Amino acid sequence: MAAAEAGALPAEQRVGQVVLPGDVLLLPAHPEADGERLWLGPGAALPGRLVCGPGLRSCGAGLLVTKCGLLRHRQAGGAGGGSGGAYWVDSQQKRYVPVKGDHVIGIVTIKAGDVFKVDVGGSEQASLSYLAFEGATKRNRPNVQVGDLIYGQFIVANKDMEPEMVCIDSSGRANGMGVIGHEGLLFKVSLGLIRKLLAPNCEIVQELGQLYPFEIVFGMNGRIWAKAKTIQQTLIVANILEACEHMTAEQRTQAFAKLSER
Repeated sequence: MAAAEAGALPAEQRVGQVVLPGDVLLLPAHPEADGERLWLGPGAALPGRLVCGPGLRSCGAGLLVTKCGLLRHRQAGGAGGGSGGAYWVDSQQKRYVPVKGDHVIGIVTIKAGDVFKVDVGGSEQASLSYLAFEGATKRNRPNVQVGDLIYGQFIVANKDMEPEMVCIDSSGRANGMGVIGHEGLLFKVSLGLIRKLLAPNCEIVQELGQLYPFEIVFGMNGRIWAKAKTIQQTLIVANILEACEHMTAEQRTQAFAKLSER
């Protein structure tokens, strides 16, 4: 590790650049820092704290890169945002690896007693308790059948335990999670495109909404559910979203202009 640390660069200088497994990223030194300064996990960071996201792990010098990709950084909100935030590696991996806090779209495959097994596209299925729905009790069970689409988030996701999902937030509210309607279309895109569509400055969905009114749900596992007024419009929405990954802004504008003329 000493040899790797000798060639390490500050993390803020590598943002937006390609990083490789084994690279060490140095963090700013803080006099008040302690052994718990770096918090691991996707949850919201406290002011002045750093969140170590996918593709990184903490080491003595700062952050150790564990997969190839572009280094990203998001500033923490609030007054203390300048010294906090989150670092992660943005890569074009094909298989989804569950991450705690991710919102995903799953397919119910098994009803086993009080637990549902949900296919989320990872190496193993996630478990979902029947009590993990808003208003669910032992007497009032949710109406979930095999084959239903579930939109939920991970509360447990690590390499040593089975992933666990819930369809409620920290206050017990559904907040948009639960069983997705039986109509509509479910399709899969790359994980990189999902992150692009969910970016705060992404204009693709806004531009698409000016063409047709539609409902859409994005899953961090690369799955998208869409529903428009007609089947034809739903297919157009799906095809445009799939094609946007390899289109420039100018090409996208031309495509939307042609569709609006119809």
